[in-house]
Amino acid sequence: MTQMEAEKPWFAALSAEDRSWVGMVVQAGIKAFIEWFREQPEDVVGAAADPGIADAVFGVAPRALAGVVTLEQTVELVRLTIDVVETHLDLVLDPAGAELVHLGVLRYGRELAFATAEVYARAAELRGAWDARLEALVVDSVLRSDRDPTMLGRAGALGWAGTGDVVVVLGPAPAGEPVETFHRVRRSARAHGHDTLCAMQGERMVVVLGGVTDPLRDAQCLVPHFADGPIVVGPRAAGLDSAHRSALAAVAAEQVAATWPAAPRPVFADDLLPERVLAGEPLAREQLVSGVYDVLHQARGTLLETLDAWFASNRSVEATSRALFVHPNTVRYRLRQVTELTGLSPSDPRDAHTMAIALTLGRLRHHAHATTWGTSVNSWGQATDR
Repeated sequence: MTQMEAEKPWFAALSAEDRSWVGMVVQAGIKAFIEWFREQPEDVVGAAADPGIADAVFGVAPRALAGVVTLEQTVELVRLTIDVVETHLDLVLDPAGAELVHLGVLRYGRELAFATAEVYARAAELRGAWDARLEALVVDSVLRSDRDPTMLGRAGALGWAGTGDVVVVLGPAPAGEPVETFHRVRRSARAHGHDTLCAMQGERMVVVLGGVTDPLRDAQCLVPHFADGPIVVGPRAAGLDSAHRSALAAVAAEQVAATWPAAPRPVFADDLLPERVLAGEPLAREQLVSGVYDVLHQARGTLLETLDAWFASNRSVEATSRALFVHPNTVRYRLRQVTELTGLSPSDPRDAHTMAIALTLGRLRHHAHATTWGTSVNSWGQATDR
């Protein structure tokens, strides 16, 4: 113990209680060797292994000690103990018996090395199972929009750095063991500088991706780890405590992703707003109206008029200019304004489809405030008594 304090700085840094546990492990190891050696024949080199060596030596200490003393430090402990024992054997034994005991120490030391690996492998397995349960709880809290105050602490215990924005990525779960799948996901994400939390929910794999700057680009590293089928990326959230917003959009988009056969992989949840609206999602409807109709309505009335003429003229600049009695360059200028304001291009068929739905929904809301026969109509056309 004196030599350990002198040569191993990590040992001196341990608490008095932990040092006493290490001392008990050393004593148990020497005692177990003596008992083992007493029962061996003269040919100790060919002696049978002791299956109970791990429990006999390390069982005297609490299991939590494996989390304080690392595997590397335990190997140093075993090596130093064997060196000290061998150094002092010649002082307490006569030369005739010392050689046999040295051979016994050599044989027992090998078995002790295997026992050390067994103890730490068992501890790692238990810790891995606990971490998997804890990770599943955190991911489930995100998906259920459960503002659990302990969620951030749990994520931190799993190694979540908590830097940068967060997105939720959903897709079909691959075949094979989830543990191996999660290991590959984490390795790919870590190589690109991202944090990850993973969970399986039935046939769906959920990945909470941290440190995000560009959701679609950053999610590309995860694509090879999903099975065939649509992969949906939720919108960016400011942190893990607000990641439930990304999860809500991603789950809603995943439910309708198959209705857009030409969707990219992965696909952004907001790119599926038309399908989400048609499926009856109120949040998608509000987002689509506010992001397209309201923006254009507040900008200038000619933009909505131009879009109507554009759609009615089969997206032809010349036909639109004739319908509006303006120059074709005026039409092009207005369409560029629409793109700048909404991020959607009227010339793109998919974007045009999205804008057409947004205009219809916006006008439904706008005209739903009419009052007829003493009954007012709310913002989505539902009658309510006044």
